[in-house]
Amino acid sequence: MSTSQRYRLRNPATGREIVLEAEPGEIYLDRDDGEALEVVGQVLPLAPSSSRLPWAVQNLRFCSWCDQLAQKDLNDCPTCGRRMEPLGPRAEAR
Repeated sequence: MSTSQRYRLRNPATGREIVLEAEPGEIYLDRDDGEALEVVGQVLPLAPSSSRLPWAVQNLRFCSWCDQLAQKDLNDCPTCGRRMEPLGPRAEAR
C-alpha cells in the first residue's frame, strides 16, 4: 500500500510536466534547465491507496458487484470490498 501522495508538477517556462511523490515544503527543480517546478494537482487515487495506477480511462474497470470504477490492478473493489471478476474479454468490453 502506497502512503505517499503523488503530484503533477509543471515547469512554467517550458510546460513540461512530471508526476512524482512530493513532500510538502520541498522545492523540486527541472533537471533540464534548473527552473523550479510548480504543483499543478494531486494524482488520483489519493494516498493511502492499494493501487499505483493513476485514475485514467485506460486504467479503470467496473466492479462486477456495485458497478463503480476501480483500478485494473486491484482484485477487491475499493467501494464495496468484494472480489471483482477477473479481467477478460467480457470485463474489458463494458
